[in-house]
Amino acid sequence: MSQKLTAVKGMNDLLPPESHSWVWLEGVVRGIMNRYAYSNIRTPIVEPTALFVRGLGEVTDIVEKEMYSFEDRLNHEQLTLRPEATAGVVRAVIEHNLLYEGGKRLYYMGPMFRHERPQRGRYRQFHQIGAEALGFSLPEVDAELILMAHNLWNELGLKNIKLELNSLGEPAERSLHRAALIEYFESNIEVLDEDAKRRLHSNPLRILDTKNPSMQELVEKAPKLMDFLGESSSAHLAKVCKILDLNGVTYSINSRLVRGMDYYNLTVFEFVTDQLGSQGTICGGGRYDYLISQMGGKPSPAVGWAIGVERVLELLKDANLLPSIEGPDVFAVVPSSRDIEKVMQVIQKLRVKGVSVQMHSPSASGNPGSAKPIDADADSRGSMKSQFKRADASGAKFALIFGEDELSNGLVTIKTLRDGVGLQRVEALSNVDDWASSLKS
Repeated sequence: MSQKLTAVKGMNDLLPPESHSWVWLEGVVRGIMNRYAYSNIRTPIVEPTALFVRGLGEVTDIVEKEMYSFEDRLNHEQLTLRPEATAGVVRAVIEHNLLYEGGKRLYYMGPMFRHERPQRGRYRQFHQIGAEALGFSLPEVDAELILMAHNLWNELGLKNIKLELNSLGEPAERSLHRAALIEYFESNIEVLDEDAKRRLHSNPLRILDTKNPSMQELVEKAPKLMDFLGESSSAHLAKVCKILDLNGVTYSINSRLVRGMDYYNLTVFEFVTDQLGSQGTICGGGRYDYLISQMGGKPSPAVGWAIGVERVLELLKDANLLPSIEGPDVFAVVPSSRDIEKVMQVIQKLRVKGVSVQMHSPSASGNPGSAKPIDADADSRGSMKSQFKRADASGAKFALIFGEDELSNGLVTIKTLRDGVGLQRVEALSNVDDWASSLKS
């Protein structure tokens, strides 16, 4: 017996009716992106491994532990399934010289891949929605992106989402802070776990992001980068905060917030919730003014964020905020197959006019090689009673009854299934265009 084929662990199928919620959320996001004048960009799922090593930082959990990397068998190139999208967006911006005429506001949606332990809201194939503003250096763009995400939570109806802010300053300021961190952690070396010891000299800032409970007190007392910020960096953060204050956005300063990639500078932020257990961050981002030049492009500032789609949908589900699934406008009841060609002609006209139509068709089951074929000329396609049960279960607002008597006279009966249930009227097939709009949602 051949082995049963199943999806890869942590990489899930999205099936109806669950997929309807995804389509709906993506539609809401597209509407918001349009209002903020962000344009869609789509980059490959597979990129050169070096892109992420250079972009995210070699001493990061993503690069060290989580990437799906492999060698192309044809040309022996090292490739990786993208673990995040910012590096790919920057690569595309550089490759296609998108900033030649000025800054660009871009957004993306799609799957990302990290080899992690699957848990609620965190999977090996997960999905992100992200926004990137490239070529803009002023703090109002940082604020614009934060306001956009805040607007999304309000539009979705999500409550109890907290915004945390920090500033990572500029490289010279981080260098002074880095030296202070190393000195501090070296003096407390006995408290550090193996992961922290390994990062002590290569990336001590990452130690501040530890989840090890035994190190929390030590990390809490560590030198704070905020104390090393110069006048310009402090003013940048103050401007972001002032814009948020004027727009009524509540936030807190979290001096331990460093994010998981090395490319950030100045503003970093996260929207967090306590309703998803340990996976509390649903949106994170910040400014990355040096990434474009670091990846070979002309120096240009940038800022962006990414949203975990699965986590947002979990919150919406828990809060009972997901929309109900609407059925088609019309369910076509077809008692006989004799005039199916004429029925299909009418249905096609309705669909062209924007009416959603579901038609009952008998189905076969079992082994296709041995199944008895359906007789296309058979009179019965199921009883009228069974078809009306299907029509009602579909959620359709109307039933179109293509009975033999109606068809022989060039007519169709339209029966209301929802508001005004039971009401019926007869329309001529010759003037579908005149009554089609009355069936649309």
